[in-house]
Amino acid sequence: MKYACLVYQEESAGARGAGRCSCANEAREYREELRQNGHLLTSAALQPALAAVTVRVRHGEVSIAVGSVAGTNEPLARIYLIEARDLNDAIRLAARMPEARHGSIEVRPLAEESEP
Repeated sequence: MKYACLVYQEESAGARGAGRCSCANEAREYREELRQNGHLLTSAALQPALAAVTVRVRHGEVSIAVGSVAGTNEPLARIYLIEARDLNDAIRLAARMPEARHGSIEVRPLAEESEP
């Protein structure tokens, strides 16, 4: 089953621009371990929340706001897409992510989409 692991981290001066924790080398090594074990489908760091643009359409009107939709101290910094046996396995994999020690990781199952 596929899961999204959404890494939320405080944006510190040292982490700006790469969405990285102070354990970047350790995180890179863990991503490689996940890849070698067949768990990692993809992973990407995100630019800081200030680089985001939020788009909404209400009653046919488009509005654009600079910044993330979530006003939080720990903005979304990285996304992992993993393959795991079940939710407990996904939680086990997320708990080993070095970023979990410096932020939080939301584990969310991907919805099954039916073919048209």
